[in-house]
Amino acid sequence: MADAILEVRELRKAFGALAATDGVSLEVHEGETHAIIGPNGAGKTTLISQVAGNLRPDSGSIRFAGEDVTRLSAPKRAHKGFARSFQVTSIYRDFSALDNVALAVQAHAGHSFRFWKPAREERALRDPARAMLDEVGLGARAGVLAANLAHGEQRQLEVAMALATRPRLLLLDEPVAGMGLEESQRMVQFLSGLKGKRTIILVEHDMDAVFTLADRVSVLVYGRIIASGTPAEMRANPEVRRAYLGEEA
Repeated sequence: MADAILEVRELRKAFGALAATDGVSLEVHEGETHAIIGPNGAGKTTLISQVAGNLRPDSGSIRFAGEDVTRLSAPKRAHKGFARSFQVTSIYRDFSALDNVALAVQAHAGHSFRFWKPAREERALRDPARAMLDEVGLGARAGVLAANLAHGEQRQLEVAMALATRPRLLLLDEPVAGMGLEESQRMVQFLSGLKGKRTIILVEHDMDAVFTLADRVSVLVYGRIIASGTPAEMRANPEVRRAYLGEEA
């Protein structure tokens, strides 16, 4: 397996007496889809927020591509190649789908829209944005206001915005949350196409999605990782079944 691109060591974050992450260590390898699962309140979003730079840990370290990024802000980590989608959809609702992705392309490219020229004429932004919408299956919805997209389409749009920054590490926080069966299947199919091409950390409650997408799975319970391994190993692990999956797994 390729060398670890992300190394998390003994990460701790407490909110008062509650230890949201309690000595979490994990490695994510180049090109791997690494799922983090666990019951509600296990600390999954807190962990992702620390990795992304949205939340500073109390102690521990985070290394990315051999560099210590523990104290870097989220914007600085974005420049290093991090991109994140959120548990609650984070889009510009009053902009079209195309405008949303064009803004992400702009952020990655480091140049701005020219005030004297309509943004939709800026081909250096619009062409790659349109290509990204095509890739996630939203090409026909490019001109629709984000607020008028269906929930599943908004989640697809958010992933398109994350991918538009050409990340080295993609952090997906429950990408199929709130989706219907058909929407969920479309998203899983799309994410399946990224396997091996992108390095992904996936936080997800949908076990069908997890076991379809993940190369490895880490199980977080009460702020601690109790087991890590392949999906098959996690299905067979008695402690994981008791703590999270349930006997029906």
